[in-house]
Amino acid sequence: MKLVIAALSILFLLSSCKNKSEGYEAQETNDALAIVEHPGKKLLETHCYVCHAPQGVGHDNRIAPPMAMVQNHYINSNTSKEAFTKDFLTFLEKPSEDIAKMPGAIRNFGLMPYQKFPQDALEQIADYLYEHNPLDETRPGQGKGMGRGMRRGMGQNDTLKNTLERKAEIGLEYALSTKQLLGQNLMTAIQKEGTLHALEFCNIEAMPLTKQMEDKHDAVIKRVSDKNRNPNNAANEEEQYYIAYFQEQIDLGNDPKPVVLPLGNQTRFYYPIVTNSMCLQCHGKPNTIDLKVLDKIKELYPNDLATGYEENEVRGIWSIVF
Repeated sequence: MKLVIAALSILFLLSSCKNKSEGYEAQETNDALAIVEHPGKKLLETHCYVCHAPQGVGHDNRIAPPMAMVQNHYINSNTSKEAFTKDFLTFLEKPSEDIAKMPGAIRNFGLMPYQKFPQDALEQIADYLYEHNPLDETRPGQGKGMGRGMRRGMGQNDTLKNTLERKAEIGLEYALSTKQLLGQNLMTAIQKEGTLHALEFCNIEAMPLTKQMEDKHDAVIKRVSDKNRNPNNAANEEEQYYIAYFQEQIDLGNDPKPVVLPLGNQTRFYYPIVTNSMCLQCHGKPNTIDLKVLDKIKELYPNDLATGYEENEVRGIWSIVF
């Protein structure tokens, strides 16, 4: 398998200030990083890692094989990119035991259900998987770093960039590991008893599971929204600004990057929560949500605001302090 070095793409906003007429503005800075990232990496994290987490999940808690295992079954030293892409896409476009390359995974987890992906997403994910090892890409601080000689002579600005980059990696690790835990439990609830049961799961278990990750990482971890379902997840003024900021980036066709804001000895981290087809079962337009699900939402959340979304919209953000 071909392995190439990929850089984490991060936009760092060093500080924010409150403008009385326009709200919060991200202060422009020459220290902002804009390293190109393979688009398949973000798509893989968004659409695949909820079930195919690369690491950090015990075997008994898995609901699908890790992505590195999938990769190993599809790619060997003799596999061309064209052959891998064809096999990978053929299965995902119409999952079937007849063409599956992982019969053991089907015995353990069942046949993967069909999933709707954005246009061209599968091709970009396949391209990324052929060139990269998911395990290498999900270990903050464990990748290919600079040697001692390359660090000699680094200026203060370079040191600051590296510090902020590391903090962004930490924030992403906290956000994605919490998303992974919540997502896997949610998927298990859906698979066992359907969307109605998943709503009850979210109502009861989402906060305790998030608290579990707060304790693990010694951080304050919140999912907040300007259209919240749980009143405890309502975004404050600054958070609302960044929700709008991330949506603007998506509308412009940009891949939104994490926002890192120094707070003395602490760091505030923001990262978007973007809708996909699965989210719309409970967060889509009311006329597209099952009536029983709508009734359950009204029962559990009388003041719910969190419907009306389409795919690729910012439903909220991760707001993390560490």
